Parts: sequence; C-alpha cells; structure tokens
Amino acid sequence: MKLGQKIKKVLNPLSYRRGWRRTRRLLWPLPLGPLLANLDQDRLREIQARYATSTNHYVKYTEVDRFWRENRKRIQDLGLHRCTGKRVLDLGCGGGFFLYLLTQLGHEVVGLDIDEFPLFGDLINLFGVPCVVWAIEAFKALPDLGARFDYITAFATRFNRSAERDWYWGPSEWNFFLNDLEQYLAPGSQVFFSLNRRRREGDYYTPELREFFLSRGATVERDRVFFSNGLRPWTSHSTVARPPSKK
Repeated sequence: MKLGQKIKKVLNPLSYRRGWRRTRRLLWPLPLGPLLANLDQDRLREIQARYATSTNHYVKYTEVDRFWRENRKRIQDLGLHRCTGKRVLDLGCGGGFFLYLLTQLGHEVVGLDIDEFPLFGDLINLFGVPCVVWAIEAFKALPDLGARFDYITAFATRFNRSAERDWYWGPSEWNFFLNDLEQYLAPGSQVFFSLNRRRREGDYYTPELREFFLSRGATVERDRVFFSNGLRPWTSHSTVARPPSKK
C-alpha cells in the first residue's frame, strides 16, 4: 500500500472509530473468568454434547468460547461493563450469551426471539435469563414488554428480511418499528442495531435507508446503526412498501 493510501486510511473516520473501539477494550478490559464463575459448566457441557451431531445451522452456538468473546466485545463497545443497574432489551437474543454476561455485571435484562431451535431454549434456561417468545414482523407492534429500557439492542438482525432473504425492510417498515420502540425507551436511552448484509447486493442497506437512519439521529457505520441520543421523528410521507406477494 502506498504512503498516500495509508495516510488516507488512517484519517478515514471509519478507521478512527474502529481503532478507538479496540483501544477502549484495552483500556477497560473485561475478564470473562469472574463472569462465568457461577455458571453450571457440567450442564453446559451436557448441552454441547446433546447437539454435537446436529447439522442445523444454529449448532454453531455450542461453540460457547467464541460467543462469550463476541458478546464481551459488544458489552465493551456499548460501555455496559463500566456501569450497572441498567435495563437492557435484546431483540433476537438467540441463546442469551449477551444477556447472561450483563446479569453478571448487575444489569436487568429481557430477551426477545422466536422459538426456532431447541438449543436456544436450553441455553436460555441454563443462563436463567428472561426471554419473550415473539416474531418481529413488518408493521406489527411488539408485545407488552413492561417497564422502559435504558438500552435496546439487536445484533445480526434477521427480523428485517424475508426468510428467503430476497426482501428487506425499507424506511417505512423501520419507521413503524422505531416508533413502536419509543414507548419502551427510558430518558437518555440508547438503541443499537447491527445489520446482516443483503445477500444479492452485498451491502447492509440502500442509500435511501441509510439516509433514513441518519435523519432519525443514528450514527451509521457499515453494519452498525447506533442511536446514542434517542430517536428523532421522521417527517417523510413516502409510500409504505409492502413485501412482494407470493404466487
């Protein structure tokens, strides 16, 4: 790489933000050992053995060391290891790794996900984290989730696309969803999403959707959509997009 390209890369805001996140993880480390000290490891190994021969895609979640590390990074990047007593809602919580670590840090948590693969339920029960079984759909309100939350998160989102991954939410679907979330946001709350790539296009969102996220107050960085100061209203009167009909 030429010197000019290296300088340009270093000065790129994206490179700076990613580098600063790595630095913060070093400055404020989060050892996993103490967080996992109370976990029933024998029962966890039994669960891992039960699914050892499964060919289901979700069996990857038995690779617990990988997911402990991944969710530790998520906690560090959100600064949740440097505070306590927050209420956190995790949408699409899967097996509950993120939520379990948060409980060990003194936070109050709620997960929400569909009941798609028994492994998730086994892990949720082992970790002892509350989970609401619910399918998030376009233009469908969330269930009653009780009190408001300080953080609402969703990692590697799947609810914003069809099962075939040939249709993704646009601004209208996301606007309905965010407006519905507002009833669960405490003062000063933060909302964080990480999006999956769209299969055909190879990116995370259309230019129109990116502008929508920005208009509602998000910081957008590749797959990361972070509302650090609540949600701004959206004033667009664009036509509501519906999923393509199945023939």
